[in-house]
Amino acid sequence: MRVFCLFVLMLLPSFALADPVVGIWKTELDKKNLISHIAISTCGAKICGKVLKAFDRSGKEVATPNVGKPLFWDMQPTGGGKYSDGTVYVATLNMKARGSMELNGNALRVTGCKGPACYGQTWTRLN
Repeated sequence: MRVFCLFVLMLLPSFALADPVVGIWKTELDKKNLISHIAISTCGAKICGKVLKAFDRSGKEVATPNVGKPLFWDMQPTGGGKYSDGTVYVATLNMKARGSMELNGNALRVTGCKGPACYGQTWTRLN
């Protein structure tokens, strides 16, 4: 029993230190009229996300070549719900861009910039 309790206590710090942005997020409707579910996780000391599922406008799950692929990586937590210095893959434009995010409760603003031009979406937390 002591060994089990010690094991549980050793796990507690990892749960307590989980980044608040980690979870499943729903995107806005994109230029191809698709909504995606994005799984955000820690990747070492940084944050990354990949496309979990895609849905058409009516909510029907659809197959796309982007499901399972990384959407962003190397997002650096900078405090106060802000993340920067990452890379975002903009699938509709088939390009990579400088990425940043800002967490505000259950809303996550994700922005990708290429030169002076920026594009962003506000995602909603699913869990």
